[in-house]
Amino acid sequence: MSEAPEGWSAVVGPDEGGRLDRWLAGRVPSLSRAASMRLIESGRVVVNGKKARKADPVSPGDEVTVRGGLPEAEWSPAPDAAMPLRIVHEDADVVVVDKLAGVPAHPLGPDETGTVANALVARYPEMAGVGYSGREPGLVHRLDTDTSGLLLCARSQAAWTALRDALRAGDIRKEYRALVGGDIASSGRILLAIAPHRKDRKRVEVVPEERRRRRPEARMAETRYEVLSRYGELTLLRVRAAPALRHQIRVHLAAVGHPIAGDTLYGGPPIEGLGRQFLHAETIAFVHPRTRKPIRVKSKLPEDLARALDKVRG
Repeated sequence: MSEAPEGWSAVVGPDEGGRLDRWLAGRVPSLSRAASMRLIESGRVVVNGKKARKADPVSPGDEVTVRGGLPEAEWSPAPDAAMPLRIVHEDADVVVVDKLAGVPAHPLGPDETGTVANALVARYPEMAGVGYSGREPGLVHRLDTDTSGLLLCARSQAAWTALRDALRAGDIRKEYRALVGGDIASSGRILLAIAPHRKDRKRVEVVPEERRRRRPEARMAETRYEVLSRYGELTLLRVRAAPALRHQIRVHLAAVGHPIAGDTLYGGPPIEGLGRQFLHAETIAFVHPRTRKPIRVKSKLPEDLARALDKVRG
Protein backbone atom coordinates (compact mmCIF):
# COMPACT_ATOMS: atom_id res chain seq x y z
CA MET A 1 0.00 0.00 0.00
CA SER A 2 1.23 3.50 -0.78
CA GLU A 3 0.20 7.13 -1.06
CA ALA A 4 0.48 7.84 -4.78
CA PRO A 5 0.41 11.47 -6.02
CA GLU A 6 -3.26 11.03 -6.90
CA GLY A 7 -4.13 9.23 -3.66
CA TRP A 8 -3.87 5.84 -1.99
CA SER A 9 -3.01 2.80 -4.10
CA ALA A 10 -2.40 -0.92 -3.66
CA VAL A 11 -1.94 -4.01 -5.80
CA VAL A 12 -4.19 -7.04 -5.24
CA GLY A 13 -2.03 -9.83 -3.84
CA PRO A 14 -1.57 -13.33 -5.35
CA ASP A 15 -4.01 -14.93 -2.87
CA GLU A 16 -6.57 -12.11 -2.91
CA GLY A 17 -9.53 -11.15 -5.03
CA GLY A 18 -13.31 -11.12 -5.09
CA ARG A 19 -15.75 -8.19 -4.89
CA LEU A 20 -14.00 -4.84 -4.81
CA ASP A 21 -15.90 -3.48 -1.79
CA ARG A 22 -15.08 -6.58 0.29
CA TRP A 23 -11.43 -6.55 -0.80
CA LEU A 24 -11.02 -2.85 0.00
CA ALA A 25 -12.60 -3.19 3.46
CA GLY A 26 -10.37 -6.19 4.20
CA ARG A 27 -7.21 -4.48 2.97
CA VAL A 28 -7.70 -1.30 5.02
CA PRO A 29 -8.42 -2.09 8.71
CA SER A 30 -9.83 1.39 9.43
CA LEU A 31 -12.30 1.13 6.54
CA SER A 32 -15.66 -0.51 7.21
CA ARG A 33 -17.56 -2.35 4.48
CA ALA A 34 -20.12 0.47 4.40
CA ALA A 35 -17.36 3.06 4.08
CA SER A 36 -15.71 1.16 1.23
CA MET A 37 -19.06 1.05 -0.61
CA ARG A 38 -19.46 4.78 -0.07
CA LEU A 39 -16.00 5.46 -1.46
CA ILE A 40 -16.64 3.39 -4.57
CA GLU A 41 -20.04 4.94 -5.24
CA SER A 42 -18.51 8.42 -4.94
CA GLY A 43 -16.44 7.62 -8.05
CA ARG A 44 -13.10 8.01 -6.30
CA VAL A 45 -12.01 4.36 -6.64
CA VAL A 46 -10.40 3.20 -9.88
CA VAL A 47 -9.09 -0.22 -10.87
CA ASN A 48 -6.31 -0.28 -13.47
CA GLY A 49 -7.15 3.31 -14.34
CA LYS A 50 -10.91 2.78 -14.83
CA LYS A 51 -13.68 3.96 -12.50
CA ALA A 52 -15.03 1.01 -10.53
CA ARG A 53 -18.36 -0.19 -9.17
CA LYS A 54 -18.78 -1.83 -5.76
CA ALA A 55 -19.67 -5.26 -7.19
CA ASP A 56 -16.78 -5.30 -9.66
CA PRO A 57 -14.38 -8.22 -9.12
CA VAL A 58 -10.67 -7.70 -8.59
CA SER A 59 -7.95 -10.22 -9.39
CA PRO A 60 -4.31 -10.70 -8.39
CA GLY A 61 -2.16 -7.99 -9.95
CA ASP A 62 -4.93 -5.40 -10.30
CA GLU A 63 -3.99 -1.93 -9.14
CA VAL A 64 -6.61 -0.18 -6.98
CA THR A 65 -6.39 3.57 -6.40
CA VAL A 66 -8.48 5.79 -4.12
CA ARG A 67 -8.22 9.27 -5.59
CA GLY A 68 -7.71 11.89 -2.94
CA GLY A 69 -6.55 9.34 -0.39
CA LEU A 70 -8.36 7.32 2.24
CA PRO A 71 -10.96 8.96 4.48
CA GLU A 72 -10.30 9.55 8.14
CA ALA A 73 -10.94 6.64 10.49
CA GLU A 74 -14.62 5.89 10.98
CA TRP A 75 -16.43 6.84 14.16
CA SER A 76 -19.95 6.28 15.38
CA PRO A 77 -22.20 8.70 17.27
CA ALA A 78 -22.20 8.35 21.04
CA PRO A 79 -25.50 6.91 22.31
CA ASP A 80 -27.67 9.66 23.82
CA ALA A 81 -30.60 8.08 25.67
CA ALA A 82 -31.69 11.47 27.01
CA MET A 83 -32.29 12.80 23.49
CA PRO A 84 -36.04 12.63 22.74
CA LEU A 85 -37.00 10.66 19.65
CA ARG A 86 -40.46 10.89 18.11
CA ILE A 87 -41.14 7.54 16.42
CA VAL A 88 -44.10 7.38 14.03
CA HIS A 89 -43.40 3.92 12.56
CA GLU A 90 -41.36 1.05 13.95
CA ASP A 91 -40.85 -2.60 13.03
CA ALA A 92 -38.00 -5.10 12.99
CA ASP A 93 -36.48 -3.57 9.85
CA VAL A 94 -37.58 0.04 9.51
CA VAL A 95 -37.99 3.11 11.71
CA VAL A 96 -39.52 6.43 10.68
CA VAL A 97 -38.64 9.42 12.88
CA ASP A 98 -40.61 12.67 12.98
CA LYS A 99 -37.68 15.09 13.34
CA LEU A 100 -38.09 18.41 15.11
CA ALA A 101 -36.78 21.60 13.53
CA GLY A 102 -33.43 22.64 14.97
CA VAL A 103 -32.28 19.06 15.57
CA PRO A 104 -29.43 17.85 13.31
CA ALA A 105 -29.87 14.46 11.65
CA HIS A 106 -26.34 13.35 12.59
CA PRO A 107 -23.27 14.73 14.40
CA LEU A 108 -20.32 16.31 12.64
CA GLY A 109 -17.79 15.10 15.22
CA PRO A 110 -17.40 12.11 17.56
CA ASP A 111 -18.03 14.20 20.69
CA GLU A 112 -21.24 15.84 19.47
CA THR A 113 -24.57 14.70 20.93
CA GLY A 114 -28.15 15.90 20.68
CA THR A 115 -28.77 14.61 17.14
CA VAL A 116 -31.21 12.06 15.73
CA ALA A 117 -28.32 9.63 15.14
CA ASN A 118 -27.24 9.81 18.80
CA ALA A 119 -30.77 8.96 19.90
CA LEU A 120 -31.09 6.16 17.33
CA VAL A 121 -27.99 4.23 18.43
CA ALA A 122 -29.13 4.54 22.05
CA ARG A 123 -32.53 3.05 21.27
CA TYR A 124 -31.45 0.67 18.46
CA PRO A 125 -27.81 -0.40 19.08
CA GLU A 126 -27.95 -2.64 16.00
CA MET A 127 -28.05 0.48 13.80
CA ALA A 128 -24.41 1.28 14.56
CA GLY A 129 -22.47 0.62 11.36
CA VAL A 130 -25.57 0.42 9.15
CA GLY A 131 -25.40 2.61 6.04
CA TYR A 132 -22.71 4.46 4.11
CA SER A 133 -20.95 5.84 7.15
CA GLY A 134 -20.78 4.99 10.82
CA ARG A 135 -21.51 8.62 11.68
CA GLU A 136 -24.94 8.35 9.97
CA PRO A 137 -26.23 5.07 11.44
CA GLY A 138 -29.28 3.72 9.63
CA LEU A 139 -30.16 7.00 7.90
CA VAL A 140 -31.61 6.28 4.46
CA HIS A 141 -31.67 10.00 3.64
CA ARG A 142 -31.10 13.31 5.45
CA LEU A 143 -33.02 16.43 6.41
CA ASP A 144 -31.51 19.85 6.96
CA THR A 145 -31.26 20.86 10.61
CA ASP A 146 -34.03 23.47 10.32
CA THR A 147 -36.30 21.27 8.20
CA SER A 148 -38.84 19.31 10.22
CA GLY A 149 -40.58 16.07 9.35
CA LEU A 150 -40.15 12.46 8.40
CA LEU A 151 -36.78 10.72 8.33
CA LEU A 152 -36.57 7.12 7.08
CA CYS A 153 -34.10 4.80 8.86
CA ALA A 154 -33.12 1.13 8.62
CA ARG A 155 -32.18 -1.29 11.39
CA SER A 156 -30.05 -3.61 9.23
CA GLN A 157 -27.69 -3.27 6.30
CA ALA A 158 -29.98 -5.41 4.13
CA ALA A 159 -32.96 -3.14 4.82
CA TRP A 160 -30.83 -0.03 4.29
CA THR A 161 -29.48 -1.26 0.95
CA ALA A 162 -32.97 -2.15 -0.30
CA LEU A 163 -34.38 1.23 0.73
CA ARG A 164 -31.44 3.16 -0.75
CA ASP A 165 -31.88 1.29 -4.05
CA ALA A 166 -35.59 2.13 -3.99
CA LEU A 167 -34.78 5.78 -3.28
CA ARG A 168 -32.39 6.00 -6.23
CA ALA A 169 -34.97 4.35 -8.49
CA GLY A 170 -37.60 6.90 -7.45
CA ASP A 171 -39.74 4.25 -5.76
CA ILE A 172 -39.90 6.09 -2.42
CA ARG A 173 -42.35 8.98 -2.51
CA LYS A 174 -41.41 11.94 -0.33
CA GLU A 175 -43.70 14.96 -0.14
CA TYR A 176 -42.93 18.28 1.51
CA ARG A 177 -45.06 21.29 2.46
CA ALA A 178 -43.41 24.59 1.55
CA LEU A 179 -44.50 28.22 1.68
CA VAL A 180 -42.65 30.25 -0.94
CA GLY A 181 -42.37 33.81 -2.15
CA GLY A 182 -44.34 34.91 -5.19
CA ASP A 183 -47.75 34.18 -6.67
CA ILE A 184 -47.31 30.90 -8.56
CA ALA A 185 -49.93 30.37 -11.24
CA SER A 186 -49.75 26.61 -11.66
CA SER A 187 -47.93 23.43 -10.76
CA GLY A 188 -44.54 22.81 -12.32
CA ARG A 189 -41.26 20.94 -12.61
CA ILE A 190 -37.70 22.13 -12.04
CA LEU A 191 -34.82 20.22 -13.64
CA LEU A 192 -31.48 21.82 -12.81
CA ALA A 193 -27.98 20.60 -11.92
CA ILE A 194 -26.66 21.31 -8.41
CA ALA A 195 -23.14 21.47 -7.00
CA PRO A 196 -21.48 22.67 -3.79
CA HIS A 197 -21.12 26.45 -3.79
CA ARG A 198 -17.65 27.51 -4.89
CA LYS A 199 -17.28 30.22 -2.21
CA ASP A 200 -19.67 29.29 0.62
CA ARG A 201 -19.53 25.80 2.12
CA LYS A 202 -22.91 26.31 3.78
CA ARG A 203 -24.68 26.57 0.43
CA VAL A 204 -25.15 24.78 -2.87
CA GLU A 205 -25.67 26.41 -6.25
CA VAL A 206 -27.37 25.72 -9.55
CA VAL A 207 -24.96 24.98 -12.41
CA PRO A 208 -26.14 26.11 -15.88
CA GLU A 209 -25.99 23.50 -18.62
CA GLU A 210 -23.22 25.33 -20.49
CA ARG A 211 -20.96 25.10 -17.41
CA ARG A 212 -21.53 21.47 -16.45
CA ARG A 213 -18.48 20.20 -18.33
CA ARG A 214 -16.31 22.34 -16.08
CA ARG A 215 -18.16 21.23 -12.95
CA PRO A 216 -18.00 17.39 -12.91
CA GLU A 217 -19.31 17.37 -9.32
CA ALA A 218 -22.62 18.87 -10.48
CA ARG A 219 -25.57 16.47 -10.35
CA MET A 220 -28.86 16.78 -12.19
CA ALA A 221 -31.89 16.94 -9.89
CA GLU A 222 -35.65 17.13 -10.36
CA THR A 223 -38.17 18.92 -8.13
CA ARG A 224 -41.91 18.89 -8.77
CA TYR A 225 -44.40 21.18 -7.07
CA GLU A 226 -48.17 21.51 -6.85
CA VAL A 227 -49.99 24.69 -5.84
CA LEU A 228 -52.19 24.22 -2.77
CA SER A 229 -53.15 27.81 -1.82
CA ARG A 230 -52.23 31.37 -2.69
CA TYR A 231 -51.90 34.21 -0.19
CA GLY A 232 -51.08 37.37 -2.10
CA GLU A 233 -47.31 37.36 -2.57
CA LEU A 234 -46.91 33.91 -0.99
CA THR A 235 -47.87 30.45 -2.29
CA LEU A 236 -48.28 27.18 -0.37
CA LEU A 237 -46.88 24.20 -2.27
CA ARG A 238 -46.75 20.45 -2.08
CA VAL A 239 -43.26 19.50 -3.26
CA ARG A 240 -41.84 16.16 -4.38
CA ALA A 241 -38.13 15.35 -4.71
CA ALA A 242 -36.87 11.78 -4.60
CA PRO A 243 -34.04 11.30 -4.20
CA ALA A 244 -33.33 14.80 -2.92
CA LEU A 245 -29.81 16.21 -2.95
CA ARG A 246 -28.52 18.52 -0.23
CA HIS A 247 -30.60 21.75 -0.18
CA GLN A 248 -32.19 20.69 -3.49
CA ILE A 249 -35.72 21.96 -2.84
CA ARG A 250 -34.45 25.20 -1.32
CA VAL A 251 -32.02 26.11 -4.10
CA HIS A 252 -34.31 24.93 -6.92
CA LEU A 253 -37.22 27.08 -5.77
CA ALA A 254 -34.91 30.04 -5.22
CA ALA A 255 -33.46 29.59 -8.71
CA VAL A 256 -36.88 29.97 -10.34
CA GLY A 257 -37.68 33.06 -8.30
CA HIS A 258 -39.70 31.48 -5.49
CA PRO A 259 -37.42 31.05 -2.43
CA ILE A 260 -38.89 29.40 0.64
CA ALA A 261 -40.30 31.80 3.24
CA GLY A 262 -37.94 32.24 6.18
CA ASP A 263 -34.96 30.78 4.30
CA THR A 264 -32.32 33.43 4.93
CA LEU A 265 -29.61 31.35 3.21
CA TYR A 266 -31.35 31.48 -0.17
CA GLY A 267 -33.14 34.82 0.07
CA GLY A 268 -36.61 33.75 1.21
CA PRO A 269 -39.11 36.41 2.35
CA PRO A 270 -39.37 36.78 6.16
CA ILE A 271 -42.47 35.91 8.16
CA GLU A 272 -42.81 37.59 11.54
CA GLY A 273 -42.21 35.12 14.36
CA LEU A 274 -40.81 32.34 12.12
CA GLY A 275 -37.13 31.65 12.75
CA ARG A 276 -36.51 29.05 10.06
CA GLN A 277 -37.47 28.02 6.53
CA PHE A 278 -41.09 26.99 6.00
CA LEU A 279 -40.26 23.47 4.82
CA HIS A 280 -41.73 20.30 6.33
CA ALA A 281 -41.23 16.68 5.20
CA GLU A 282 -44.89 15.76 5.43
CA THR A 283 -45.36 12.33 3.82
CA ILE A 284 -43.23 9.32 3.00
CA ALA A 285 -44.49 6.22 1.18
CA PHE A 286 -42.45 3.12 0.39
CA VAL A 287 -42.61 -0.65 -0.02
CA HIS A 288 -41.33 -2.50 3.04
CA PRO A 289 -37.92 -4.05 2.18
CA ARG A 290 -38.80 -7.46 3.64
CA THR A 291 -42.60 -7.91 3.69
CA ARG A 292 -43.11 -5.97 0.43
CA LYS A 293 -46.20 -4.33 1.91
CA PRO A 294 -46.83 -0.64 1.12
CA ILE A 295 -46.30 1.78 4.01
CA ARG A 296 -47.37 5.40 4.09
CA VAL A 297 -46.63 7.75 7.00
CA LYS A 298 -47.75 11.35 7.42
CA SER A 299 -46.54 14.07 9.79
CA LYS A 300 -48.72 16.92 11.05
CA LEU A 301 -47.56 20.46 10.33
CA PRO A 302 -45.54 21.64 13.38
CA GLU A 303 -46.93 24.38 15.60
CA ASP A 304 -44.47 27.07 14.48
CA LEU A 305 -45.36 26.54 10.81
CA ALA A 306 -49.08 26.31 11.58
CA ARG A 307 -48.90 29.65 13.43
CA ALA A 308 -47.00 31.23 10.54
CA LEU A 309 -49.60 29.97 8.08
CA ASP A 310 -52.44 31.34 10.20
CA LYS A 311 -50.68 34.70 10.26
CA VAL A 312 -50.34 34.67 6.47
CA ARG A 313 -54.00 33.72 6.04
CA GLY A 314 -55.04 36.51 8.37
